[in-house]
Amino acid sequence: MTTVFRAYSQSDALRSDRSAKDRLRHRQKVRKAIRDNVADIVAEESIIGQSRDRIIKVPIRGIREYRFVYGQNTPGVGTGQGDSEPGQTVGQVPQGDGGPGHAGDRPGMDYYETEITLEELIEIMLEDLELPDMERKRFREVLSERTSKRKGFRRVGVRVHMDKRRTAKSRIRRRLASDKDAEDNETKHRFPFHRDDMRYHRLREDMRPQSNAVVFCIMDTSGSMDTLKKYLARSFFFLLYQFVRSRYVNVDVVFIAHHTKAREVTEEEFFHKGEAGGTFISSGYSKALEIIQNRYHPSLWNIYAFHCSDGDNFDSDNAATLKAAEVLCQVCNLFGYGEIKPRPSGFYEGTMLDLFRSVRMDNFQSVLIQRKEDIWPSFRQLLSRESESSKYDE
Repeated sequence: MTTVFRAYSQSDALRSDRSAKDRLRHRQKVRKAIRDNVADIVAEESIIGQSRDRIIKVPIRGIREYRFVYGQNTPGVGTGQGDSEPGQTVGQVPQGDGGPGHAGDRPGMDYYETEITLEELIEIMLEDLELPDMERKRFREVLSERTSKRKGFRRVGVRVHMDKRRTAKSRIRRRLASDKDAEDNETKHRFPFHRDDMRYHRLREDMRPQSNAVVFCIMDTSGSMDTLKKYLARSFFFLLYQFVRSRYVNVDVVFIAHHTKAREVTEEEFFHKGEAGGTFISSGYSKALEIIQNRYHPSLWNIYAFHCSDGDNFDSDNAATLKAAEVLCQVCNLFGYGEIKPRPSGFYEGTMLDLFRSVRMDNFQSVLIQRKEDIWPSFRQLLSRESESSKYDE
């Protein structure tokens, strides 16, 4: 059997990538770090309203590689006294790494920062979430391009799609079918495979029908919504908006801002423009119902509505608000209400959570957001449809 030796070339690195495991382990650590610290990452004010290309730094715990630890090589065999008591401490107690106000004498855990884009961050955070109760609307479906799947093989293609096993089998069959002279001539070539030996995976786009859906983002912009409350509300809606954009192709997003009156606004106005005035929550719900009637018929669209407010509604509007909320529940797949009550101001203001107890609809969810760390748990609670329909202090 003839062996062909040839000089090393840089292209060999592409065929034998020994760092693949290291890169895979790094990606797994990035995903774990994001999942463990997602509440703190979402609470970071600098990501709200930013471009999806923005670079985000995520702290990741370092890996301690295995290594040999040599002993002291002390000769002899140790002996004990034999008079130890149960519970007696043997040896030295390990010192801690120090807490607040105390100095430690042990090394701490090593951390380093890795950079990812905001788009990659959102994809990892939201990969296990879905819009609940999505129904197939027969008359308004589009074919959405999802991913490429391997279906069959072909003789031409790019190297990354090459099937090495089938290529090797094809070469073996060709050599067995050829005569000795043809085999000797082949060994003279630098590349031992013939063009006819190559086999590549055939990729086809996986096209799946996807029903239409619309998401209504309704936000209270009245005078009682101070800077902190508006930040918490916009943070929640920013997360919702990025989730819809990244996971669904054919989903419309409608932005509604309300005080005593409601109006449909643009994405830029919704996330950056402030207003003032009193609060009629029913105006926001009525505006959403008006838009649904004119543009998004429930028989053709999956409808989702989410509302954020501090719950400080004008008393005379409460009855109209409850009635409009019940109508929204009848036409929506899911209607979620998030009440913004930063501590300690929540103890001195009105609330709609108690009034919404009377809304006996399975597709109605309510949450309480008191600080920026509550944004992510509240967001997951609304989309995961947990059994606990609301969260607030007694």
